[in-house]
Amino acid sequence: METNRRQLLLALAGSAVAGKGFAQANAFPTRPIRIVVPFTPGSGSDNSARYFGDQLAAQIGQAVVVENKPGANGIIALQSVKNAPADGYMLLLASNSPMAVNPLVIKDLGYDSVKDFKPVSGLTRGMNVIVVSNDSRFATLEALLAAAKTKPLNVGTYSAGYQLAAAWLANVAGCEFTNVPYKGQAPIMTDVIGNQLDFALVDLGGAMQLIKSGKLKALAVSGEARNPDVPNVPTIREKGFNEYVQYSWVSFYLRSQTPDDITTKLADALQKTLATDEARAFVRKTGGELMPYPPEKMQRFHLEEIARFRKIAAIANIKPE
Repeated sequence: METNRRQLLLALAGSAVAGKGFAQANAFPTRPIRIVVPFTPGSGSDNSARYFGDQLAAQIGQAVVVENKPGANGIIALQSVKNAPADGYMLLLASNSPMAVNPLVIKDLGYDSVKDFKPVSGLTRGMNVIVVSNDSRFATLEALLAAAKTKPLNVGTYSAGYQLAAAWLANVAGCEFTNVPYKGQAPIMTDVIGNQLDFALVDLGGAMQLIKSGKLKALAVSGEARNPDVPNVPTIREKGFNEYVQYSWVSFYLRSQTPDDITTKLADALQKTLATDEARAFVRKTGGELMPYPPEKMQRFHLEEIARFRKIAAIANIKPE
């Protein structure tokens, strides 16, 4: 009899805890949510964080605030999210660089992109672009690569992903680039326009307005086919590098210990946003495309990207440093 009574009390206590957790999940969110971005304002990743943050706020009825934490190839931002409470109030806007490239090229990261974080929703993907100043001596990609075979050229990048993409191109083209790292895309654009860099390899979306306004010259894009917004710019694969296809992507993540019901609530809100005409129009304007992957699909894609970049790192002879 005593055993049955004890079992009943335990069951009631468990129900009370479950009910409290359910109520908390239903109430979420009760205060503003922060989105931490590993890059400076003005990059394609930052633009995505701000747009989708605004749309998420409209869905959940709470303010969403973007916080830029650039530096150390995204490590500062990811460690800050990793060390925050796993309560759903801090989202990470992450790209392929900190999630799929850093683990392959940087020792002692201080985080595990697979174990410490879980996807909430994929957002967008976009091509990379090679840009030079309007008065650059390089009118074509062929001219740039030919010059880099006689003397290393300085290339501006703002994450490990772009650095790896540049090293990959140098390897397959048989030339040499000297990487010049930045904390974000905006200062790279300034230095390219001012001829402080030979060229840059950056996000097409973040450079689109400068290209269309004639402030920058685009030599090539890294997509499978030409981008319809800049149809006169050839792809790198058109120039004889058939395997060279590279897209940068962004996705929202949470700490892996965040309760599943909170994750689902945020994921569902984002899926509704990604299905709207407004979201499609935003992405078209940036020259990218939607990548509306729900959590499970985004997790599979994340693992596939790590495997893909591992092969690229081997081809480019890039080792962890």
